[in-house]
Amino acid sequence: MSTHVLWFRKDLRLEDNTALQEALNSLSPNDKLLCIFHINEQQLHPKTHSHDYFFSTLDHFISNAKESNLTIHVLTGEITDAFDRLLQLYPDITKVFFNLDNRGFGQKRDLSITSFLESKNIQVNYFEENHLHQAETIKKPDGTPYKMFTPYYKQWRQLPKRSFQKINLKQYSHQLICHEDNFLLGTQALKELLANRNTDFSNIVGEQLANKQLNTFIMAYLDSYDTTRDFPFLDSTSRLSPYLSTGTISIRKIYQACQHLPDSNGKETFIKELAWRDFYHMIYFYHPNQYKEELKEKYRQLPWQQENINFEKWTNGQTGFPIIDAAMRQLNETGWMHNRLRMLVASFLTKDLLIDWRLGERYFSEQLIDYDAASNIGGWQWAASTGTDAVPYFRIFNPTTQGQKFDQQAEFIKKFVPELAQLPSKYCHEPSLLPIELQKELNFEVGINYPLPIVDHKMARNRVLEWFKEY
Repeated sequence: MSTHVLWFRKDLRLEDNTALQEALNSLSPNDKLLCIFHINEQQLHPKTHSHDYFFSTLDHFISNAKESNLTIHVLTGEITDAFDRLLQLYPDITKVFFNLDNRGFGQKRDLSITSFLESKNIQVNYFEENHLHQAETIKKPDGTPYKMFTPYYKQWRQLPKRSFQKINLKQYSHQLICHEDNFLLGTQALKELLANRNTDFSNIVGEQLANKQLNTFIMAYLDSYDTTRDFPFLDSTSRLSPYLSTGTISIRKIYQACQHLPDSNGKETFIKELAWRDFYHMIYFYHPNQYKEELKEKYRQLPWQQENINFEKWTNGQTGFPIIDAAMRQLNETGWMHNRLRMLVASFLTKDLLIDWRLGERYFSEQLIDYDAASNIGGWQWAASTGTDAVPYFRIFNPTTQGQKFDQQAEFIKKFVPELAQLPSKYCHEPSLLPIELQKELNFEVGINYPLPIVDHKMARNRVLEWFKEY
């Protein structure tokens, strides 16, 4: 008889969870399973959307698991000390199971705790399951990792994908440990985190909602995804990224749900987005320092501007470029931003304002409820033209024409920049062109009711082109 431990992290689901399935499979008739979650203070970012969304999800998951007779016990403190105390409480622990994080902070944590547990003669069982293909799976013929997406994708597309797994918890219910009294400090710490949230996201979390969103997307939007995904006012993207970031739904379930539907350009486009997620994960695995340095060495000396008044105006949605401001206000209000707009605001910050992409990436990491380090860092380096397979430095989005193209009637702009709602749509993209007579009629004064542009885009474009050539 022994105790096995299942450690939940960013895999907050009871369905299609490899570590959970393997932990259950490992149980002999007399074994017990203890399920835990560890609050790591090094990973906390209080008062941010990403922090509040994750802990709203965790709280919902713990309650949902309890309805299935599975109790999640909460650990706190320095991670090695926390596990040391756990081993003192349960000296019969022989196995620990978790889904691996093999990049960034998570990689260092997992290597450290694996070493500690193995020194105690405890068997550590970890599984790579957050992506359809893992970082080391797809390589060039010479064995080196890809740096360009297209050849990577061709191989990715051909490889078989793991199947969705159904898990039957009921047959193990008598082997699931419920010892909440041993973890009162952890329970109290979680209560305090939840009480101190700026935003309670409880109404948009959980496996049930994730599955509902998946069904809505594949039935109503997948077929036309290729033609509608770039228009923020349509809200026709999958909206599954927050659930993926917390592991509330498995990537396998999403892929398999798509496979059951007829082929279409929309389906192919969406599946390619899933491949981009794997691609960026692979890049981060092989380049763990990309969060702080440009992948392209020749651009590591670029003299980016740091925090200044323009960065503050960008974060607050007060740049004077309506589509940029609407996007940033959507992020600040909801914790989410349409993907087309993520590219636009990143391009604007780095190319129009010459502000360090790391500042933008850090701000996104705090505000996004779907924050994924690999994808976010990869996306910012792409926009800044400093990363792998990045947009060429001479490709610079014009925020005004982009707004006119993808939000022609200014529906999205008017929703998130309400001070422009009364303006005729054609002026919503360039309020500074509003005639004086119309300003008086609408009681709207350019530069007062809405700011003038903080930069001349044409001049900024010429400046950044010379800047990149120089360096």
